Amino acid sequence: MGQVIGEKDENFMNKEIIYTNEPMEVGEVVEDFLSSPEEPIPKKSKVKVTLELNEETIRFFKVEAKKQQTSYQEIISVLVN
Repeated sequence: MGQVIGEKDENFMNKEIIYTNEPMEVGEVVEDFLSSPEEPIPKKSKVKVTLELNEETIRFFKVEAKKQQTSYQEIISVLVN
């Protein structure tokens, strides 16, 4: 059996790139729409609430949060908002 990972066929990276001395096409200029890094991002005010959910629901959100590398509270907040 041959190597499975990292095996190269004979055409791997064999295509030669031909460079020409032609003028480059200039794309469309887009106005800068991002705020500067120095400007603080206004945070929306949050209000703490107590919510009773069953354990199965919390387990589900914790598993999903771990997959997405966030908190389960954040996922619930996004769904509610």
